[in-house]
Amino acid sequence: MSCTLAGIVGIPVVLNRFSRRSLVELKSASFDAQHPPDPTLIDACVHCGFCLSTCPSYRVLGKEMDSPRGRIYLMDALNEGQVPLSPKTVEHFDSCLGCLACVTTCPSGVQYDQLITNLRPQVERNHPRPLLDRLMRSLIFHLLPYPKRLRPLLIPLIPYQKLGIRTVVRASNVLKKLAPRLAAMESMLPEVPLSAFRDTLPALVPAQGPQRYRVGVILGCVQRLFFDSVNQATVRVLTANGCEVVIPQSQGCCAALPQHQGQQEQAKTMARQMIDSFAGTEVDAIIINAAGCGHTLKEYGSMLADDPQYRDKARAFAAKVRDVQEFLHAIGLTTPLSPLASEPITLVYQDACHLLHGQKISLQPRQLLQKIPGVTLREPLDAALCCGSAGVYNILQPEVAEELGQQKVENLLDTAAKIIASPNPGCALQIRKHLALKGKTVPVMHPMELLDLAIRGVRP
Repeated sequence: MSCTLAGIVGIPVVLNRFSRRSLVELKSASFDAQHPPDPTLIDACVHCGFCLSTCPSYRVLGKEMDSPRGRIYLMDALNEGQVPLSPKTVEHFDSCLGCLACVTTCPSGVQYDQLITNLRPQVERNHPRPLLDRLMRSLIFHLLPYPKRLRPLLIPLIPYQKLGIRTVVRASNVLKKLAPRLAAMESMLPEVPLSAFRDTLPALVPAQGPQRYRVGVILGCVQRLFFDSVNQATVRVLTANGCEVVIPQSQGCCAALPQHQGQQEQAKTMARQMIDSFAGTEVDAIIINAAGCGHTLKEYGSMLADDPQYRDKARAFAAKVRDVQEFLHAIGLTTPLSPLASEPITLVYQDACHLLHGQKISLQPRQLLQKIPGVTLREPLDAALCCGSAGVYNILQPEVAEELGQQKVENLLDTAAKIIASPNPGCALQIRKHLALKGKTVPVMHPMELLDLAIRGVRP
C-alpha cells in the first residue's frame, strides 16, 4: 500500500510501507534522538481508513495528510529522513486537534496518542516557526497557565466589557482582519467575575456528616479565574457526600496546555510542582473537574518516566487522579437530590474529547445527571465529534475550530434541551461563543454545578 506525498513538501516522494524506499535520499532523519515517534507504533497502522470519518480535521479540511493515517505516513517519512521537517509538513501536524477520536475508533489499536505526543516536542525543538507564530505561542504559554500573571491583565477587561468597547470592536471586524488569532482569543472571553481576583477556597474543607474519604482537589489555571463557580460547586458536592477536601495552596497549572502543544520542558516543570504540592497530604484520591487537565494528570507517569527523582512519585500521583464524575459514580451519592425545576427538564450532555476518548469516561456523567429527579437526558447527533476547542486549538487554528464549533452547537440545539452540561472549561467557552453567534441563550453548566443545585434545592 502506498501514499503519494507529491506537493506536500515540494518533492515527488512515494512511500511504501513495506519497502520504505524513496525517490530521494536525505542524509539524516528529521527528528532528534529524544523520543521520536516510535516506528513500532507507526507500523501498527494498517492504513484501513476507519479513522477518517471520526477525525474532525479531516472532515473539515478533506485532505489525507490532515487525517491520523496521513500524519502517520508523514511521521514514518520523517523518521526515515525521506522528507524534511518543513512548514508544509508541520502544517499537517498543527491541524491535529489531539481529540483522540481516532484512538477510540482504530480496530488495530494504534496508539496515535503516543505518536502525536512524541511528535509535537520534536516539532518545537527542530522546526523554526515564523516570528508572529512564535510570539503568539509565547504569549499563550507564558500567560494562560499562570493565574498570578493573568490576574492583573484582567483589570482592563472589565471596562472593555462593561462600557461597550467590546461591542464596537467585534462589530468593526478590525481585530479579525489584522490579527485573526487575537480575535479568536477575544471572541471567547467570558465576563470577568470578581472571584477571578482572589482565591475563594480554603486549604481544608471538612466533610458534611460522617467522613468517608479524604480527597485533594485541583483548581486549574484558567478554571480558577473564569470558572471559580465550578470549583466551588465541586467542593460542595464532594463535602456533601462525605469527603474531606484538601486544596494545596501551592498548586499551579497541571501542565495540560503546554503538554498538548509540545512544550515539553515547561510541562515537566509544572508536573513536578503539582506532585510536590500534594506531597504529604495523604489523600485517597486527587480530584479534577476539567477533562483536558484530567487526561494530562493521568499521564504524569509517562511524562516523567526519564526523571529518576520523580518517576516513582509521578506514577503514584497519577494512580490517584480521578475525574470528579468518575469518582462520585464509583463511591455513590449519599445525599438526597431535589428537582431542578417544578416540571420535568431536558438536559443534553456534551462529551469532552479528553474525557470520552482520553479517559474512557462517558456513562458515569450521564448516570449521575439522571439521578436528579425530573431530568431527561437527550443525546446529540455526532456526540463524539470534537467541538473545536481542544485547549488552545481554537486560538491557533481558528478557521477549523469555527466550523467545528458551529456544527457542535447545531447538534446540541437540535436536541431542544433546556440546559447543556459540559465537563470542560474550554468546551464551555467554545459552545457559549457559538450559541451567542446564533442568538441562543441556552445555559451551559458543568455537571457539578447541576448536582450542587440539586443538593441545595436551588433552581437554575
